[in-house]
Amino acid sequence: MKYSTLALATQLVTFTAAFNLVKRENPKVFGLDIQRRQVVNPVARDRLRRRQKTVQQTLDNLETLYFANASLGTPEQSLRLHIDTGSSDLWANAKTSDLCSARGDECAESGTYDANSSSTYEFVNNDFNISYVDGSGASGDYAKDTFHFGGKTIDGLQFGIGYTSSSAEGILGIGYTVNEVQVNRAGGDPYANLPQLLADNGDINTNAYSLWLNDLDASTGSILFGGVDTDKYTGELSKLPIIPEQGVYAEFIIALTGLGSNGNEGSIFKDETVPVLLDSGSSLMYLPDNVARSLYSTYNAQYDSSQGAAFVDCDLANEQGSLEFTFSGPTISVPLNELVIVAGYQRGIPVCILGIGPAGDSVSVLGDTFLRSAYVVYDLENNQIALAQTNFNATSSDISEIATGTDGVPNAAVVTNAVSTVAVETGGGRINGPSINPSASVGRSTASSTGASTPMMTANPWLGGAAVAGAGIMMGFNGF
Repeated sequence: MKYSTLALATQLVTFTAAFNLVKRENPKVFGLDIQRRQVVNPVARDRLRRRQKTVQQTLDNLETLYFANASLGTPEQSLRLHIDTGSSDLWANAKTSDLCSARGDECAESGTYDANSSSTYEFVNNDFNISYVDGSGASGDYAKDTFHFGGKTIDGLQFGIGYTSSSAEGILGIGYTVNEVQVNRAGGDPYANLPQLLADNGDINTNAYSLWLNDLDASTGSILFGGVDTDKYTGELSKLPIIPEQGVYAEFIIALTGLGSNGNEGSIFKDETVPVLLDSGSSLMYLPDNVARSLYSTYNAQYDSSQGAAFVDCDLANEQGSLEFTFSGPTISVPLNELVIVAGYQRGIPVCILGIGPAGDSVSVLGDTFLRSAYVVYDLENNQIALAQTNFNATSSDISEIATGTDGVPNAAVVTNAVSTVAVETGGGRINGPSINPSASVGRSTASSTGASTPMMTANPWLGGAAVAGAGIMMGFNGF
């Protein structure tokens, strides 16, 4: 994903594109189970990810990182790949990289790839390069090889090999395929990534998939390529247009038009336009600075700029409350207990952070602390997102194919007059966010949003004289 400064130029239109759901006895979908794992430092990791420039699989849920088990090559080389809707490339660390061959074997859990050990390896070029704001990232070769996941074998999938890397985890990027326009801007060659290749090969009908992360306590979720599982959400799906950037569909950005609390839609702000990126690769959500300040004040969060995190009393997770996110019509409710994350322990006592950070000069992001509460269909073919309230801990499945064409989706509705355009600037100042209702009740009945108030700053509670499990060096949000 790339982050750029945005100036809001909204246009209200009726959006009519659709994708079809087709019921079959043996649907053409592939499911991938995804798992969740604990990240040593989710805030620091999110900062590193903020770059400058149906197959069903179970997803393992390790608290703040979602990954899937897969393999590359012949014979198969096992990998644990982070599921990332905010990027395009699948990449894995090279076995011989300095990071993975150093003492301590940082890459042991995520796995590595050795080109010399695969009989189906094919060199493409040496243009692979992912960079991050702080200068870290990965670089090396693009290659093709056989990819195995969810019981499916994909021949000739292009991916990156990180011969130089600052991250031990491999990435399964399932965002938009890099296109000709982006290539002209950044260099390299366009190619079909995993979801596009599944569609090109006829394994799924169209380049679309759905994501169900389940709740914070669940250990697994799923991603369904080419299909929708109607048992995993409640109500109906609402279809929204993805917003292009400078005429290019590059990321899953949609328009957030209101925010409320405790079932009161728009009580914090409404009739505003905040472009937000739906990114499974971000552990937290990042909102406009004035919105974050208001919520910190309400929830008595102590924001530490040196840590880039807002620390809260862990008992906040036991309180009733919610935040309501409105998108030109549909509203997703995020329970308060989904926003409180145990980040570590101090002398055996849990230390918690609020799963909301300030966006600063970057586009706002709705990461996993939002996505767990939403069932999301990513339709890359028709450039649209479908949202519904998730059905936490669903135990049954009712799967339908997503078909080609624009005839509509059973149990889905087009959002009329949805915000569809946001003009992208390459530089300049950033609009600080929507107007906040200073008297809105947010989260607690005894507290009110103050909008302009600044949350209390505190020294890092992780540095209180005892080592804290899971604590590491965090990067601050400058200027917040």
